[in-house]
Amino acid sequence: MEIAVVGSGGWGTALARLLTKNGHDVTLWSFLESEADNLRRTRENPLLKGVALPEMTFTSDIACVAGKPLVVMASPSFAARSTAEAVRPHLAPDAVLVSVAKGIEAGTSKRLSEIFEEVTGHTVAVLCGPSHAEEVGRDIPTGCVSACRDIAVAEMVQDVFMNENFRVYANTDVVGVELAAALKNIIALCAGICDGMGFGDNTKALLMTRGLTETARLGLAMGGKRETFAGLAGVGDLIVTCTSMHSRNRRAGILIGQGKDPKTAMEEVGAVVEGYYAAKSAHELSEKLGVEMPIASQAYGILYEGLDPRAAIRALMTRGKRHEFEDAGWN
Repeated sequence: MEIAVVGSGGWGTALARLLTKNGHDVTLWSFLESEADNLRRTRENPLLKGVALPEMTFTSDIACVAGKPLVVMASPSFAARSTAEAVRPHLAPDAVLVSVAKGIEAGTSKRLSEIFEEVTGHTVAVLCGPSHAEEVGRDIPTGCVSACRDIAVAEMVQDVFMNENFRVYANTDVVGVELAAALKNIIALCAGICDGMGFGDNTKALLMTRGLTETARLGLAMGGKRETFAGLAGVGDLIVTCTSMHSRNRRAGILIGQGKDPKTAMEEVGAVVEGYYAAKSAHELSEKLGVEMPIASQAYGILYEGLDPRAAIRALMTRGKRHEFEDAGWN
């Protein structure tokens, strides 16, 4: 199959490599010609050091999507709408888009698949799960979820991506998969803050468990299915993002916990920290829908209002007494 991967960050590049090894004819698009040229010359992405890229086409011409039956959308969330608008005029009438980024659009609080469908009018599937690009690029066994309202499309994407090192499960809960993938970045950022402040495993276990609870609570309020949050896109992605140093969100959080301001922390990480944008969207959604999200609320305070992380921890730990499964989102 001819496939275009739109976005040559670490994740887009890792997936382009995977798809090429699966026998597909892959074109990898970069926003800048200098990036495309570097990939063309070196056959290596600086974000995936030591990972040799197989034979594929590298370009900065967005018209490369023309005629492709499958287009993988791998741009970061802040560029999702502009990228969709750029590809729209060139898409084949029956092209399927696969959204592989994790985030929520600032201002509209829309999921990325919603943006792609709205702008292009095409069918969109979502591919999410615990999947660091650095590990997928090295063929380390990984599992993800392919989600689409049309199960036949989800299964087609499953077939295209799946191999002996990359296992894919099909799902129809696009809402739950996307929200779990986006909101876990907030919890990972908070996990990093706790690490940077010198807290231990007990704190991280508490944060991850209660963070998953409020993620599911919002997800159910928006139409997601509870079982999705207990699956790879939910608890699976939460575990890997909160515990690994591959996680940009966790690394940024560590710097904030050590005393750096959020903007400086993100600059030092040197790549997109999706949890920063997701925290604002989660804050807006929780207020709009009347869903209680105490961890996301404190994260918003730290990232956007200058709240001291220690004050945020104190506020969370001294909240009123609750029953564990009171309005947990799992019932």
